[in-house]
Amino acid sequence: MSRHGIRRIIAEREEELPSSEFVKILKIAEENRDIISLGPGEPDFTTPKNIIAVAKKKLDQGFTHYTPLGGRSDTKEAIAKKLKKENKIDVNPENQIIVTVGAKEALHLSLMSLLDPGEAALIPDPGYMPYRAMAETITVEPLSVQLKMEDGFEYDIDEIKRAMEPKETKVMILNSPSNPTGTVLSKKKLEEIADFAIDNSIVIISDEAYEKFVYDGAKHVSIGSLNGMKDHVVSIFSFSKTYAMPGFRIGYACGPADIIQAMTRLKMGTTLSTPTISQLAAIEALGGSQASVKKMVAEYGRRRKFMWKRLNGIGMECLKPKGAFYMFPRIPKGKHNSSMFSHSLLHKSKVLVVPGTEFGKYGEGFVRMSYATSYEKIVMAMERLEKVLK
Repeated sequence: MSRHGIRRIIAEREEELPSSEFVKILKIAEENRDIISLGPGEPDFTTPKNIIAVAKKKLDQGFTHYTPLGGRSDTKEAIAKKLKKENKIDVNPENQIIVTVGAKEALHLSLMSLLDPGEAALIPDPGYMPYRAMAETITVEPLSVQLKMEDGFEYDIDEIKRAMEPKETKVMILNSPSNPTGTVLSKKKLEEIADFAIDNSIVIISDEAYEKFVYDGAKHVSIGSLNGMKDHVVSIFSFSKTYAMPGFRIGYACGPADIIQAMTRLKMGTTLSTPTISQLAAIEALGGSQASVKKMVAEYGRRRKFMWKRLNGIGMECLKPKGAFYMFPRIPKGKHNSSMFSHSLLHKSKVLVVPGTEFGKYGEGFVRMSYATSYEKIVMAMERLEKVLK
């Protein structure tokens, strides 16, 4: 060892990751209890009692050991049954399903299975923050597909083609219902994307974490259920949102056997296995009463209606989201940029929002607000925003 101490060399993949403005804002919020946070990306509900009861019982029974790499067979069978009934996706639980540590691990494993360093993936922009980071950590180039407010933040085939011009790819991430925009893609739009994927030999990684959170008669359709898409889609789901189980860290993916088996082999080098207790709790979540899910969706629908009306009333133009639990309003005219506007709101109104640029370069000019917080706090937040903006 040199007399100057140990020389640390941090890998370029970490040093090149974009810095997060949201982290700085959260730090300020944590130090001030008067701040109302509209930043949460998780349900503000507690995990349903029937799920907790099963988890406690199984712990007492000694279910505290490893499981097979791809997940317990009984968990995968319960998932296969749900997929067939609700998503119209028919898969073999033995080799076409993998149970993961949250949907995020499923996303990461799917990218690693399909892409080599130097290749590229199409990602929505604005889109879920970690898509870009996950691609870059495995030295894959993220290609931004611009989603425009005037198009309802829907995917446009011409924009997909434009994103592919500098570097062709064989993978595209799709997210519906969407974080951060709340867009729910129609069956017609999904069919258009599916045709493009088949014609261009693209595998779609379909992130459907918010599948249950749809409003105003919107219907969630899994692109993996469409004719001809069986071999072109890896569908990813989560228990974190639907059953308010973020702390259980459990999600799953289904798709072509060769891809799922590749993901399963890679899991040996990541988490080895998904927590046993979480897998057993997941069986109860899928097979037990769904009343808590309906209650959550109804309450989010109530908050959504109020927040959307108030935002547009105070000069923050916002499309009415059909899914998830976020608003993505445009910042008022005359304001400098998303980051400065977010910091201004934090200091002047003590309301935390997330800058749109956290979701990609095309998120500039917008902020994300979550209604996964109490109705009372949302009412108070809107009153504070109105005083500052008017």
